[in-house]
Amino acid sequence: MTSEYFEPDTKLIAEARQRIADRAVRTALLESPKLNSSLGARILFKPENLQRAGSFKFRGALNRALQLTPAQRAGGLVAWSSGNHGLALSYVARELGIKATILMPQEAPKTKIEGVRANGATVRLYDKTREVREEIGAQIAAETGAVIVPPYDDPYVMTGQSTVGAEFAEQAAEWGLSLDAALFSCSGAGLVSGAACGIHSVNPDTAVYSVEPAHYDGLARSLQAGAPVKAPADVASICDALLVVTPGKLTFPVCQRHLAGSLSVTDAELKEAIRFAYRELKLVVEPGGAAPLAAILAGKLDVAGKTVGLLLSGGNVDAEKFAQYITETP
Repeated sequence: MTSEYFEPDTKLIAEARQRIADRAVRTALLESPKLNSSLGARILFKPENLQRAGSFKFRGALNRALQLTPAQRAGGLVAWSSGNHGLALSYVARELGIKATILMPQEAPKTKIEGVRANGATVRLYDKTREVREEIGAQIAAETGAVIVPPYDDPYVMTGQSTVGAEFAEQAAEWGLSLDAALFSCSGAGLVSGAACGIHSVNPDTAVYSVEPAHYDGLARSLQAGAPVKAPADVASICDALLVVTPGKLTFPVCQRHLAGSLSVTDAELKEAIRFAYRELKLVVEPGGAAPLAAILAGKLDVAGKTVGLLLSGGNVDAEKFAQYITETP
C-alpha cells in the first residue's frame, strides 16, 4: 500500500470483507413506509449503530488489527479518537489480546470514555487547546513500539470502511433495487471515501454524498476549492464525532474522484433526525450518525422517485443528552 494516491480496489475490498466476516455484523437494511410515502422515494437505512462497538468504525479497526505481525501485536496499538474509533479499536484489541492506548479529548462523551476503559484500554485524556494528539501518539509509539492506527487517514482503515459500502449495494440488489444515491456522515472522510469505493465496486452509477455538520464542512469547502481547506469551526456542534475541519491527505483525492457532492446539516436538523430514528425506526442514533437522515429530512437532496441509501453510522451517545434530544420540542 502506498502513501501516495490510494483507494481500495475490488480485490482489496473482497479480501477485507472475507477477513472481517467472522467478527463483524452484516447489519440489516431497514425502511420506513411513512418516510417513503412522504418523500415519494425508497429510503434504505443501514444501521451501523448496531455494529459491534456501536459504529462502523469496528470494520476499519478490525481490518487493521488482523493484519498486524506478531511483533506488532506485542507492541500494542495507539490511536487518537473523540470516541467511536477508540471504542472500536479497544474492543478489537480486547478480543485479540492486544494492548491498546487511546488518546481522547477531555470533553469527549462520558459514555465513550467509559466504554474505552471498559474494553480494557488505557485512556490518555488530552487538552485540545494545549496538546497535539498526533505528537502524543508518536511519543507513545516510540517508547513502547506500539502501532499507530489513525482514525481515517490510513489505507487499512479506509479499506475496512469500504466493506460497508459494498455490503450496502449488494443488500439493495438482493431486494431487487439499485441505489441511485447514498449518503454517509463525514469528518476526516475515512468512511465516505472507503464506502464510496465499496459501493462503486458493485454499482459504479450510484451518486455518493458526504454529510457534515454546518461550520465543520471541510470536505465540502475542499471539493469546491479543488484542494484541502479548513472549515471555520466557529460555532459549537452536537456532532462530537464529526469535528475534523480538514479532510485527510489520503481520503480527499478519493472523494474528489468518487463523490457527487457534499451536504451540511445544522444541530436543529440533526436533533430532528435523532427523534425520527427513535420514534419511527426504534433506533438510538448519535448526532454524527444521524447526519445523512438529517439531510434527507431537511430536503438537502432531491430524492423523489429515487432509491437512496442512508448509513446510520453510530449510536454511542450519552443517555442524558439522548433523552434531551428526543424530548426537546422543535
